[in-house]
Amino acid sequence: MARVTKEKPANLKKLFARARKSLVGGVNSPVRAFKSVGGTPLFVRSGSGAWIRGADEKLYVDFCLSWGPLMFGHARREIVAAAQRAIAHGSTFGAATEAEVVLAEKIKEALPSIELLRMTSSGTEAGMSAARAARAFTKKDLIIKFAGCYHGHMDSLLVAAGSGATTLGIPDSAGVPKAVAATTVVVPFNDLKAVENAFKKNKNRIAAVFVEPIPANMGVVFPHDGFLEGLRKITKREKALLVFDEVITGFRVAYGGAQTLNGIKPDLTVLGKIIGGGLPLAAYGGRKDVMSMIAPEGPAYQAGTLSGNPAAVAAGTAMLDLLKSENPYRRMEQLTEYYCEGLRGAAIAAGVPLRIQSIGSMFTPFFVDTCGEPICDYAGAMKADKKAYGRYFQAMLKGGVYLPPAQWEAAFVSFAHTDRELDFALAASLKALKSL
Repeated sequence: MARVTKEKPANLKKLFARARKSLVGGVNSPVRAFKSVGGTPLFVRSGSGAWIRGADEKLYVDFCLSWGPLMFGHARREIVAAAQRAIAHGSTFGAATEAEVVLAEKIKEALPSIELLRMTSSGTEAGMSAARAARAFTKKDLIIKFAGCYHGHMDSLLVAAGSGATTLGIPDSAGVPKAVAATTVVVPFNDLKAVENAFKKNKNRIAAVFVEPIPANMGVVFPHDGFLEGLRKITKREKALLVFDEVITGFRVAYGGAQTLNGIKPDLTVLGKIIGGGLPLAAYGGRKDVMSMIAPEGPAYQAGTLSGNPAAVAAGTAMLDLLKSENPYRRMEQLTEYYCEGLRGAAIAAGVPLRIQSIGSMFTPFFVDTCGEPICDYAGAMKADKKAYGRYFQAMLKGGVYLPPAQWEAAFVSFAHTDRELDFALAASLKALKSL
């Protein structure tokens, strides 16, 4: 349970009002403002294991887990100690360190598709840079993406985006030039025919296909059998690159990411979140000939003073070492299955239509009646009742459970969760669902 603090409880409404005087919308990332679920945003004071403590000193079981990277929950001692040891020797150098090499070697070992990689500070930077590498290598300008998949807030891919863009109803952001948006071709997820048509319509113009192999930014959605294999076949034939965005799934669904589950080898992979152990770190990597386009090897420029930050690298290395030594995947999957089955039972008992989709330690409760059919694309996800989720979220928050503050986001279970936390959350869920 979260550590006891000596600070006085804060009034969240007053704190939010204060924040709005200095921060845009009172937050540093839009979804934190609770626009989709209503109410006053939660300000977090501390976390330990599966629990967080709000600035109001209330405790919450956490299923958001900083949007996925906290595989072992909050403040796992080995990860904290690694970051502390690193920062004691200096917080940043803007120069190469041996620790970066060590982490890169571990990532390469886990994902055989990666021959060379480059670290960045965020998934957006990594995705943007992967797109630049793909365009430089193929000498083509267009990129195919799938409606509802989110690849960071870079201009060219913030089109029909999922994640916070979906939550806020801003699938196309203001400030993105039309000419830039026109370099992206959007097709429905799980629709190979649409992909084929996009290539036919844009003959010899498509540099890459970007895809979340298991989408988590429109909620957890499953690829059809043969879909990812079809993308691999089409891109090879058309001399385009296949880019797997595994910012969420990388090391979350399996040690080597989703690509090790389906046995598909992408040309480029985008990683984030987990490889920093909870600190800002991301990476992109893949085929040596493609990655050699990046400076100083090639003509495509990308740089960052904080890329490979010592503390983040140390935390990420500790995280990967723990994942390999403790192999928590089966246990987290069991916990997730237990919770989702309990949630289905609670929904039936409350008479609330609820479609729950999960894989590994990721899950999403969609407030929609699909008659048993899975949600497999953006259009299906958009049928979910956002207002019902908002009411459910608020009831769960009141009951001591913190969920992602948006209907179209994945929730996560960590190795730190136990039956105790899950039973606590299921009791709160039954009460919350009945209140709807």
